[in-house]
Amino acid sequence: MKRMKLLSLQILVMVVFLAVWHVMTTTSLFGDIKTSQFFFSTPWAVLARTVKELTGPSIYWHLGITLTETVLAFVIGSAAGILFGFAFARNELLSAVFDPYIKAANALPRVVLAPIFALWFGLGIWSKVALGFTLVFFIVFFNVYQGVREVSPTILANARMLGMNERQLFKHVYWPSALTWMFSSLHTSVGFALVGAVVGEYLGSSAGLGYKIHEAESVFDVTGVFAGMLILAIFVIAIDALVTLVERRLLVWRPTQSTTTTT
Repeated sequence: MKRMKLLSLQILVMVVFLAVWHVMTTTSLFGDIKTSQFFFSTPWAVLARTVKELTGPSIYWHLGITLTETVLAFVIGSAAGILFGFAFARNELLSAVFDPYIKAANALPRVVLAPIFALWFGLGIWSKVALGFTLVFFIVFFNVYQGVREVSPTILANARMLGMNERQLFKHVYWPSALTWMFSSLHTSVGFALVGAVVGEYLGSSAGLGYKIHEAESVFDVTGVFAGMLILAIFVIAIDALVTLVERRLLVWRPTQSTTTTT
């Protein structure tokens, strides 16, 4: 599909969504107008509040704190997930011994851990980083683990026949195999790192976008809540775009997907 056509379809989806939202909150088609605006605000009010926030100085202090927590959780969680994913995939005994514990830890509801992290690390950034870490780590870990395990035995056998040692196998076989899986998980992890930071701020903090959203929610400011969510979405897309640039740089060897044209 051509890039311009794809962009047009994406814009069309957004326009349709905004149109439905506008009709729902400015006409009596779905009930009383004041009630609809109380619960859902209006798209133009949300956009106006978002522009006002982004052109003011205070939001960037809160945004800086949230982004710091997000980046730390993303980097530390991804690095740990990659390291342990490779280690467990390459060591059958280690994987077998810790398998039930990894699955049990992954099954824990992360929100339950937020108060514990606040108790351990306080209400500063590190309790939010810890919560984001738990969300990022397992996503990256399982994807890297699976990527290494998916290496073809035939390729491994041929590489060993050519005299490759473990270091060369890691560089030329295991690492390229895991990269596609890894970046697939990193795209998902960006959002989860931000979720961890915002949820932690929402539950206990004096700054950050999660705090701002909680503050707006406490006074029934629906417009402020949606504006905060929109700002979060904008910056998630920006961070994900950076991950995409790194992915394209590291995966230049990967063939591009074939495109088909219809007449």
